[in-house]
Amino acid sequence: MSRTARAYWLREPGFGEIRSADLPDPGPGEVLVRTLVSGVSRGTEALVFRGGVPESQHATMRAPFQEGDFPGPVKYGYLNVGLVEAGPVDLIGRTVFCLYPHQTAYVVPAEAVTVVPDDVPARRAVLAGAVETAVNALWDARPLLGDRVAVVGAGMVGLSVARLLTGLPGAKVTVVDTDVTRAELAEAFGASFARPGEAPDDLDLVFHASGTAAGLQVALDLLAADGVVTDLSWYGDMPVELNLGGRFHSARLGIRASQVGEIAQPRRGRRTHADRMALALRMLADPAFDALLTGESGFDELPQVMGKLASGSIPALCHTITYPADSADDAGER
Repeated sequence: MSRTARAYWLREPGFGEIRSADLPDPGPGEVLVRTLVSGVSRGTEALVFRGGVPESQHATMRAPFQEGDFPGPVKYGYLNVGLVEAGPVDLIGRTVFCLYPHQTAYVVPAEAVTVVPDDVPARRAVLAGAVETAVNALWDARPLLGDRVAVVGAGMVGLSVARLLTGLPGAKVTVVDTDVTRAELAEAFGASFARPGEAPDDLDLVFHASGTAAGLQVALDLLAADGVVTDLSWYGDMPVELNLGGRFHSARLGIRASQVGEIAQPRRGRRTHADRMALALRMLADPAFDALLTGESGFDELPQVMGKLASGSIPALCHTITYPADSADDAGER
């Protein structure tokens, strides 16, 4: 008896393909999951698609269930929502989130999946990775009541940060981006919007999520004295040039890296990765997050779609991948 599934692989930078994948029978403490929907983490997966992961970061950038190595062939991804079809009785039939690549079905340890709350639709649940990153960033930055805050970069992660911040009583949140079409999204999330050069300055906190050196410079320029930018961007192999000859030293400014691979230091030892993921999924009961789901394609289109997302010809925030209703057959006996 054997099971097969289909998986998306990056054959080499710039070229993706669908491959078959042999699945083992789930053993004790394992689950068989049939994928319902997956999401493309556009910034990171576009960087992987173009082969932009520096050699020094190949080990650091590995996804939890990655196969192969950078720059390719590699099976990469980590926003997957599916239905448990075999495994522990309390999980069978439950919708779960897993940090798994784009694949029609898969077998993982039961502790690798997190049950999606009943009030969170499966498609919205693919945002759990972005919201988990946002939760970690807020733990890093420790915003206070009434803070004046900017989020530079109105992408999936930046807007997730903004939405969580707007829940802080008295906080005044401004989303800063060069794309004025993001203004409506920012306002729907309870934040104001400004272009660089028009944003309020002398701010208590600034989060940076644009993935550009120019955006990081804007973030620094908006800070009040003694302020710190919490930087969520991953630059890959792109050099980052900053002007630190102005008020950077005199105003004692700082930059703090926030990276989801570790629990933020203020909560480390008191929260686990499972705790953080469960919290992110609870936050997704908020239907406002649906505004981040701006594109959808079928699984078989993924090799072409990934190239378009990487080039920007599909201007999605979170692009979701749907799986055929008969994808259960992919995980059936062969």
